[in-house]
Amino acid sequence: MAGVMDSVNQRTQLVGQNRLELLLFRLAGTQLYGINVFKVKEVLQCPKLTILPRLNPVVRGVAHIRGGTLPIIDLNKATGGPGLDDLSTAFVIITEYNYRVQGFLVRSVERIVNMNWSDIHPPPRGTGRDHYLTAVTRVDDMMVEIIDVEKILAEVVPTVETITEGVIDDATHTEALARKVLIVDDSSVARKQVMRCLQEVGVEVVALNDGRQALNWLRDLVETGAGVSDLLMMVSDIEMPEMDGYTLTAEVRNDSRMAGLHILLHTSLSGVFNQAMVKKVGADDFLAKFKPDELAQRVIDRLHALRE
Repeated sequence: MAGVMDSVNQRTQLVGQNRLELLLFRLAGTQLYGINVFKVKEVLQCPKLTILPRLNPVVRGVAHIRGGTLPIIDLNKATGGPGLDDLSTAFVIITEYNYRVQGFLVRSVERIVNMNWSDIHPPPRGTGRDHYLTAVTRVDDMMVEIIDVEKILAEVVPTVETITEGVIDDATHTEALARKVLIVDDSSVARKQVMRCLQEVGVEVVALNDGRQALNWLRDLVETGAGVSDLLMMVSDIEMPEMDGYTLTAEVRNDSRMAGLHILLHTSLSGVFNQAMVKKVGADDFLAKFKPDELAQRVIDRLHALRE
């Protein structure tokens, strides 16, 4: 699909304005799906795949692209459907998540649409726990489903979720018990990963699904007179329905009642560009997902900073 990754500089201007661009694609049927363009490195016709022994069943093979060897994951099969049957007309969306590059096999790639995060909504209630959706939206009166890629990748290539022995000492754990951390992430898998990590450190965790929920929760907190002084920090994803992490950070910084809240942006987006955006919106730190030792250390460092 020629031209999909053109005008990257224009796309970067969207970040910080609660906007995103979705690459729309289809799997086996007529349902439209979307993926954030910032995750996409390239879109190409499905190349020749090499089958390797003992691959995960949803990995259709590996492809040699631009001098590297990438796993090609059949998105339809990964989300519970049958594998795509005609690879000669299929496409591969090359993506980067958490410093890991892989290809997603799809039947067709449609176009890119410019949207506001406020038009991206959580999955409808009643969807159940085992679905693979992180959000939904509408484009031209058609429902677009945004797949929880982090859940798929966690199933295909499980990540280390435990903290290395020795990172947390007994004194730090005891100190952490009196502290509370707000985490914000729309992916159920990512949310649970962060929760388990922080609970292992010892802090109390409040977990919310998106930036809008988090901002309302914080505003309710300060309006009761409690303030944010009891919060050790906020750990927020960037890509979220309703309100992204950049906008959430900017809103918090614009409210003098929350001025002291320490904000760590925690996301599968990576690169120098995001470091620049962290500074622009006023966050305190940035960490790529998911590195439990580094996340635990950021919490520990924050505990030590408050002690001094």
